[in-house]
Amino acid sequence: MDVIVLGAGIIGVTTAWYLRGKGHNVRVLERREQVGLDASFASAGHVSAHLADPWANPTTLNTLFTWLFSNDTPLVFRPKADIHQWSWLFKFLRECPANRYNSNLINLANLGVYSRTALQSLRAQTGIGYDEAQRGILQFFTDETKLQGAAAAARRLAGSGLRREVFDAEQCLEVEPALHSLRDTLKGGIYSRYDETGDAFKFTQRLTELACEAGVQFDYGSTVQRIQVGRDTIQAIDIQRANGQTESCKADQYVLCLGAESAPMARKIGINLDIYPVKGYSVSLPVREGAQALTMGLTDAVQRMAFSRLGNRVRGAAIAEITGYDRTVDAQRCQKIVANAQRLFPDALDIEHADYWAGLRPMSPSNLPSIGRNDRYHNLLINAGHGTMGWTQSCGSALAISDIIDGRRPDCEFPFIGEIR
Repeated sequence: MDVIVLGAGIIGVTTAWYLRGKGHNVRVLERREQVGLDASFASAGHVSAHLADPWANPTTLNTLFTWLFSNDTPLVFRPKADIHQWSWLFKFLRECPANRYNSNLINLANLGVYSRTALQSLRAQTGIGYDEAQRGILQFFTDETKLQGAAAAARRLAGSGLRREVFDAEQCLEVEPALHSLRDTLKGGIYSRYDETGDAFKFTQRLTELACEAGVQFDYGSTVQRIQVGRDTIQAIDIQRANGQTESCKADQYVLCLGAESAPMARKIGINLDIYPVKGYSVSLPVREGAQALTMGLTDAVQRMAFSRLGNRVRGAAIAEITGYDRTVDAQRCQKIVANAQRLFPDALDIEHADYWAGLRPMSPSNLPSIGRNDRYHNLLINAGHGTMGWTQSCGSALAISDIIDGRRPDCEFPFIGEIR
């Protein structure tokens, strides 16, 4: 079949790769000048199946209203006259009770493990490199109460297949000696030895090269002007190129992978996706020559910041702003990440050459992405709404889409949308 994929972030590129692997003719339409320039560009770098928690949980419910109207908290709400923002927030609150949280957590873990297995197979098949490290991810605590809560959750969830090991302070320092600056304050941590890290942007670029060699067509500078629809099918995608030329692109199947832009695009053809942009920040810091910097994925559970070692750089990421489609980089936000990185890894990082970045995460209220066939237009599939987990879930989501297009049910316990035809 001929398939058009809308969007060339990590979700769109992996979708194109797996579809081509199933023998389909694939064309990718991307408005930017190359792949991976939006949410995929400078993410935290964690591929985390076992330490992924939905944002909507009972603890969040207790602290949310304090966070929402403060400028100095992990989650900041900037109200707008936008019905979609408020609708998303109320649906988010409905996902916070324990029963919803537990269900969403298991579904996230199932998709994460499925996706990690797909990534490992792809890596073995292609030899693709992207500053990857299979050393696990450590969530560390300097607050005893929070550690005990996380340890209790790890024990409770062990029967669900989530592999979280409870470490004391010495075990944390043994697995990651770069945390030596916390020797006097570190209480312990939760370790997932099966998770990993890597540069999502490098992965997206290199998989694009492999996809091109396999016959996938990438059209950059192609902005969608209109989606032509019939009674129950997508009939064509009208695009305008950077040079002003227009084209009506036709295929048998279409896959929507536009990240934070997915919901506005879907609304143009009468589809409501519960996806809203949440802005996150990251800072990339060169490692000083000979310095002892981290070698694995870390999450500062108290400061709510994630760190990864990506080659000769450390990437730190944090903070969420529910502020619509504003992509402005707030330097003060990034400086907080730098300050914490300096505290954790003194003298290891070159802060004078820090790169600041902000991107929009396509968040659903439940943290679960929409993956599957749309009910209104039977030749339209959705692969969007991955939030902060796009890197973790990319290969599994794409593999699932390729199965669904071929009429097969994906080998993953997850609430895929639509029918398997």
